[in-house]
Amino acid sequence: MKIIITSTGNELSSKLDLRFGRAKYFCLYDENTRKTKFYINEQVNAQGGAGRKAAEKMVELGVKKVISGDFGPNAKDLLNKFQIQMVVIQDDNNTVKDIISRLNA
Repeated sequence: MKIIITSTGNELSSKLDLRFGRAKYFCLYDENTRKTKFYINEQVNAQGGAGRKAAEKMVELGVKKVISGDFGPNAKDLLNKFQIQMVVIQDDNNTVKDIISRLNA
């Protein structure tokens, strides 16, 4: 399964970004291969619609789960429509590596 973790940077040591649509990066983690790939969020400075455009990116990437701190209503609607699970973590002290370790536990 492909999972996105919102991230403040493009390294495993980067912290979880609590904003979905305005996250700096998306870390794509593939549970089957255990590989990661970081994508810069091109919508981080968008005037509006960042959450919806980020959700469209998740569909494009074939993601089945997104881990972030919060999801706006437009993003939630689109993610629900495509049956993409949303996991909310409120603690921004977690690194991407911490979250991946928990996924593999």
